[in-house]
Amino acid sequence: MNSFSLPCRALVGASVAGALLLTAALPASGAAAAAPTVPPLDTKALRAAISDLQHPQATAAQLRVSGPAGQWYGTSGEADLRTGRAVRADDRFRIGSITKVFIATTVLQLVAEHRVGLDTPVQHYLPGLLPKDYAPITVGQLLNHTSGLPDATGPDVPDMSTPEHVLDHRNDQWTPERLVAVSTRGPLKFTPGTEQEYHGINYVLAAMLVEKATGHPYGKEIDARVLRPLGLRNTSVPGNDPKIHGPHVHGYLAMSDGTLKDATDFNQSEAWGEGEMISTTGDLDRFVSALFSGKLLPKPVLDKMFTLPSPDVRMTNGSPASYSMGLQSVTVNGVTLWGKTGERWGYNSAMFSTKDRERRVECSFNPTHRDQTQGQMTRRIADAVTKQAPERH
Repeated sequence: MNSFSLPCRALVGASVAGALLLTAALPASGAAAAAPTVPPLDTKALRAAISDLQHPQATAAQLRVSGPAGQWYGTSGEADLRTGRAVRADDRFRIGSITKVFIATTVLQLVAEHRVGLDTPVQHYLPGLLPKDYAPITVGQLLNHTSGLPDATGPDVPDMSTPEHVLDHRNDQWTPERLVAVSTRGPLKFTPGTEQEYHGINYVLAAMLVEKATGHPYGKEIDARVLRPLGLRNTSVPGNDPKIHGPHVHGYLAMSDGTLKDATDFNQSEAWGEGEMISTTGDLDRFVSALFSGKLLPKPVLDKMFTLPSPDVRMTNGSPASYSMGLQSVTVNGVTLWGKTGERWGYNSAMFSTKDRERRVECSFNPTHRDQTQGQMTRRIADAVTKQAPERH
């Protein structure tokens, strides 16, 4: 059987597996690299990228490509295996760690309003939350994953090593304070600001910061600052509600005996603040287009989202840093994209765009196994949206 074991940091809501899969497939680019003109769309390759639902095993897929350089939308598979309904463009799905882009945008709006300082330690805003012996961790270091915070540990961290165990914990209720507590029992992994490691707990703290600075639930702030102004009616922060309301794609998990079980209804409190949101490809396209155009952030602050740490800061595995404040930078076939991946049980998604918005890509598919096989579709999609179509004679 395929293993469902995950790092502890993934348990507490991080869409780590999806993010690392894309990072491995698409080498990171320096922040100063200029994106070349994107090639014309190869619709045959786009269709092929999402049509193979055996590699990886998946129940559905959808892909939206937008921008002046070409537009395309396609689906495959079934949104609901019980009814056999096909996927539709307005179907909602869990976006996992793409939530982090909404959180980063909100924090950076507070920075632009001079209500939060990027160079101010988070301990100043959230006193007593982190261990006293931790070095100061700035808000900016949370946003670009250079905090050095450790992984979750302890006997109260649930066992998610099998799909059966995963579903046994689908109704678990977490609080942000508990998420922080299980993730700060060990010492810092490295001095803040010296290395980079993708870690969901950074954004749990960032969401708590939003609530402390505004006096409102972070979901209410995202709604008021982003969702309503942009008319993103199919995007939501579900809180403790385990259901996806309205038309949606179901997510499924393969059990140890190979049978599929519906994992759509799932309390997302384990992903509080960093991986719990719901959206559609259309809403995500509108969001990334507005964000990159400067409609949500003034340019000096928006530039932070396109700036990687200094070259001497590398990922803990030795590879170049690939995360800015809220985004991830990847290059494939010579095209540099900025955006974010996301993963929840039964769902895998991505939202990427060239900086000039010439090519914007949003996708979602529904793998039945949460393992390295998911990278097969990720790589096909990444290649299809960036490669030059073959010449026809």
